[in-house]
Amino acid sequence: MAIDNELGIGSRVKHPEFGTGVVINIKPKTYLITFIDRGKVEVAKSYTSLEVIEAVEPEADQVSLADVERILINALKKYTDLQEVVPLGQKWLGGKMLLQPSNQTLKPKEIPIETFFHKLTMLRDRLRVMEQRINSSNSLNEEEKINLQQYLTRIYGSLTTFNALFKDDEHHFVGEKGDK
Repeated sequence: MAIDNELGIGSRVKHPEFGTGVVINIKPKTYLITFIDRGKVEVAKSYTSLEVIEAVEPEADQVSLADVERILINALKKYTDLQEVVPLGQKWLGGKMLLQPSNQTLKPKEIPIETFFHKLTMLRDRLRVMEQRINSSNSLNEEEKINLQQYLTRIYGSLTTFNALFKDDEHHFVGEKGDK
C-alpha cells in the first residue's frame, strides 16, 4: 500500500533498494528509518516508492529529539550567560600580548593571549545576550530596538580587528559591512 497519511514511529515499511525497515524518528520533511540490511537511512516523506507494510498512527504532539535540542539551545542562549567553546587560532596558542608603554621608565605588561582571548569571547557573548534581550524586550518600541541594534552592530564592527585571533570564521565579529 502507498503512503496516504503521515506515518508514526514504529511503522513498518519496504524500500525498493534498502528492503524492510521500521520508522524510528519523524522530522518535518523526512522519516528516519532503520533498515535490516542497510541501517539508519533518512527518507523524504515525499518519496513515492516507499511501501507501507504496517502503518502506526503518529502521535498528535510529536517532537523530535533534534527539535528539543534546538529549542533548549535557543532558550539557554537567550536566558543565560553560558558561553559556547570558541577555539583560539592555532598560531596564537601559547602566545603573549605585550603592552609596551611609551614611557620607557614604566614596565611593560605581558598577558597570555589565551587570557585576553577568553575575555574577548566573554565580551562577545555578553553583547549577544544584550542584543537578544533588546530584541525580546516588551518595554522598548520597534524604533528604539532598531536604534540599539544599530549601535550594537557598530560595536561589533569596532571589534573586527580581533577576528585574527579566532580559529573559525563563524565566530568572527561582524559589523555593518558583514550584515549587508
